[in-house]
Amino acid sequence: MQLRGHWYRGGTSKCWLFDADDVALHATTQDEVLMLLANAFGAADSRQLDGVGGGTSTTSKAAIITPTPKGPADLDYLFAQVGIGDPTVELGSNCGNCATAIALYAIQSGIVAPSARTTRVRMRNVNTGAVLSGTISTPGGRVPTSGRARVPGSSALGVPVSLSFHAPWGQTTGSVLPTGNPVDEIGAGLKGSMVDAGAPAVFLPADQVGIDLSSMTDPLTTHLAQLIRARSAAAVQMGIRRPEDPPQNAVPKVGVVAPAGAYIASDGAKIAAESHDVRVRMLSMLAPHPAIGLTSAVAVSLASALPGTVVAEAARLAPLSSGASGLLRIGTPAGVITAEVTTDGLGNVTEVALHRAARQLAVADIDVAHPVAQTA
Repeated sequence: MQLRGHWYRGGTSKCWLFDADDVALHATTQDEVLMLLANAFGAADSRQLDGVGGGTSTTSKAAIITPTPKGPADLDYLFAQVGIGDPTVELGSNCGNCATAIALYAIQSGIVAPSARTTRVRMRNVNTGAVLSGTISTPGGRVPTSGRARVPGSSALGVPVSLSFHAPWGQTTGSVLPTGNPVDEIGAGLKGSMVDAGAPAVFLPADQVGIDLSSMTDPLTTHLAQLIRARSAAAVQMGIRRPEDPPQNAVPKVGVVAPAGAYIASDGAKIAAESHDVRVRMLSMLAPHPAIGLTSAVAVSLASALPGTVVAEAARLAPLSSGASGLLRIGTPAGVITAEVTTDGLGNVTEVALHRAARQLAVADIDVAHPVAQTA
């Protein structure tokens, strides 16, 4: 079985993009689609050796794209976080880095025709209902294939993409604060903030769990079990899963935060305290994220604007006035990323924009291995 795939780098992730019509040639039900993706990536193996997965959470991602020229967006996409050493696929989340790649793919594949100056691609994430837009420079209607934009966490150059999340809250649980509280107790005496923005996320004070963010090089081995338990407990409190359901690895996102301070990035670079407003480390699936996922950056941005959350207490920014925009500088293991936060006349956050880069890596016919029946 051969499945046509388009391989892109978006920001600090790699994502395989599939046309929905191509997928439908091989799989019609959701269970069949999930099995198809798991087999294409070689998900059952922790190295993903017999598939196209990269063996890490940031390189084991896929999206299935459906053009919607008569809809509210230019296209719909289903995001899939493919398991690593586990033949499962989770559909409960979104990925901003993959959306960055999808915006470029939409122009390069002809889903959206390039305009004379800049082209805006509107995308609806069907997992959560979130609407995003990617704006790309297309001078003279030229379709870009390369660029000189670079993002923290990657030295590679790519086409610059301005990625915006519109009204990016409550898409999964119905509320930016699913419990109604800025801080809750989250099992085992931990206190944290649960936020639904970009993706559902739970944030814990770094000092509460004994994590020192003066360095971002620690693999967090001794802290992973505690953070995973916090994620599992938060999922129940946020209404994402029932107590009897098995925990998910993709959502809610879980991370630790601390006030701005000098720190050592993962590549050994020294990051000055005055260069950022808050320090953050996130888990991605079952391991520390090498940078920060864009949906997590959106959650951090929203939480920083909500008085009383652990992120707002760490960042201690002046409140945005109604109808204004402000910048949040987030210190991550890969360096500092900046999010632009825009509010409406009532002071509600209406948009979070981030500057990213994308590049097409390959187009391939993937020879998908069929699962082999086990013999006794």
